[in-house]
Amino acid sequence: MRRRGSRAVTVVLRLCSLVCLAPSLVSSITVNTPAELQASKGDAVTLPCTFTSTSRPTSKMTVDWLYRPQSGGPPQTFFHFSSQAFPPPDGQFMGRIRWQGSPARGDVSISLINATLNDNGTFTCAVRNPPDVHGSPTSHIVLTVTLKKPSTRFSDVAVLLAFILLPSAIVTLILIGGMLCPKKRYSQSEAYRSPIEVTEGEGDRIHPPEAKVKKASCCALYLMDSDDEYEYYNRKKTLPVDEYYAESKC
Repeated sequence: MRRRGSRAVTVVLRLCSLVCLAPSLVSSITVNTPAELQASKGDAVTLPCTFTSTSRPTSKMTVDWLYRPQSGGPPQTFFHFSSQAFPPPDGQFMGRIRWQGSPARGDVSISLINATLNDNGTFTCAVRNPPDVHGSPTSHIVLTVTLKKPSTRFSDVAVLLAFILLPSAIVTLILIGGMLCPKKRYSQSEAYRSPIEVTEGEGDRIHPPEAKVKKASCCALYLMDSDDEYEYYNRKKTLPVDEYYAESKC
């Protein structure tokens, strides 16, 4: 009787151990997501989600994405996958969710198109792959959407260079050229000196080619008496050729 009782106790203990260990044998699914994501308004944001399971994904596997706004409230399912993707037919995310997953590779990610400030909140990825339904089947992402920082475009910089720096550079070059290459200026006394102003010792010097001697005009008249006329013609014959006198031919 004692032997039978001990055997019964042993069997009960084994059954209890199997019952206790049974959940651990099937609780092997694990879902992973980043804890936080940041995006700018208008961007396309990928919400990554991967899972590991001891069982191969089958047609019974399901994926649900839930959203809870930053202001609070219960999470609501906006995307479902079961053999195929079911995007949200209405609501805040209608037309802005794209399925990016590949369940055979353990990827059940989605992308959010044209992010807005109203999308700030917590996104939850939930995966069920029977018989692996225990463990950590969910994971959460906190999404923060901010305004884009103003950026200077290259075209704006080019316009500033063209209208501000280029004229300044031209003016600077002109001023430098004027300083390095001054114009030569000659006074009237250096450009022309009459033969009468030639002092002693300068008669034999050769005048520079740019020096010009003012010639008498054809209408210069000499009014003289008869005696003066006789003296004039006699002097004309004796004067050297390089003296500059002109007889009126008017």
